[in-house]
Amino acid sequence: MVISLLLSMAVAFISTFFIMPQLIRFLYASGVVGLDLNKPRKPMLPSSGGIGVAAGVLAGLLVYIGIQTFVYRQTTLNLVAVTASILIAMFVGFFDDLNVKSRKVKTNEGYDIRVGFPRWVKPLLTLPAAVPLMAISAGVTTMSFPFLGDVNFGIFYPLLIVPIGIVGASNMINMLGGYNGLEAGMGLIYMLSLGLYALAFVNVLSSVLFFIGAISLLAFLRYNWYPAKILPGDSLTYLLGSLIAAGVIIGNMEKIGLIVMTPFIVQGILKFYSKNRLGQYASDLGIVEKDGTIKSRYGKSIFSLTHIVMKLGKFREWQIVIIMILVQIIFGALPFLSRGIF
Repeated sequence: MVISLLLSMAVAFISTFFIMPQLIRFLYASGVVGLDLNKPRKPMLPSSGGIGVAAGVLAGLLVYIGIQTFVYRQTTLNLVAVTASILIAMFVGFFDDLNVKSRKVKTNEGYDIRVGFPRWVKPLLTLPAAVPLMAISAGVTTMSFPFLGDVNFGIFYPLLIVPIGIVGASNMINMLGGYNGLEAGMGLIYMLSLGLYALAFVNVLSSVLFFIGAISLLAFLRYNWYPAKILPGDSLTYLLGSLIAAGVIIGNMEKIGLIVMTPFIVQGILKFYSKNRLGQYASDLGIVEKDGTIKSRYGKSIFSLTHIVMKLGKFREWQIVIIMILVQIIFGALPFLSRGIF
């Protein structure tokens, strides 16, 4: 298993790392671009970098599936279903990224040149990504709850819990972003955390998903870290959401997934709070000052985790991203702390 995993991770890293320069040129030439809104001059960058990450993830998964099938003669139905699921999620995000305008348009973040699908449409579009996992009845139908104990959902687990997990995770991760390296940086941490936990205590297949996802994100960060050469787009956030949901479902580690992903749950609550207060979803972005620091555009109100960081001091974009990654490291360590590992 170790050799298969290491080889798959190597293929995933190399695939993402070397496809990105070509993808950057292709997306820019095709007009799939967006404005980097946290920069004073707001440069135009290629968007939908999640395609490159998806290429790495899929290459790694296919190598692992091939080795397990033809060398070890083991069935890999779960991984085949996951491959189909993440492909669907990625393409939904890519179609959202393709919704571009030829002129600047007004958004919550200021002016941009891309307007994606309406927010109420996105959960419906990500729902088909759950079908492959539903078809194979992935996961364990019995779940444990505080005070209630074990609850067996039976047929309702694949028909209800799995779709909720896929749609919820995909759209939850999509609620926090807009900073160079933020989505990929936090994704690298929670993928590593869940992968290590799955490998040590839960399920080998889940760890394969998480490790391949993490190594692909590491390669992507070479191009997405400040100052970015490419933006992740919804193709990345939907891809990561489907990976997280599939991994925790296959590994029967839903509670661990919720703990590690707590920052995104809190972010979702803050976003819905902003919708109630403002009549629209607040932006995670701020106002770029002359010295390059970023301040909140909402005064004392807090509608995003990034707003909390802005109120702690005067930070530049890359500093805000590092603080958010440190927050994710804390929550990524909680499952291990509960077992007395650290």
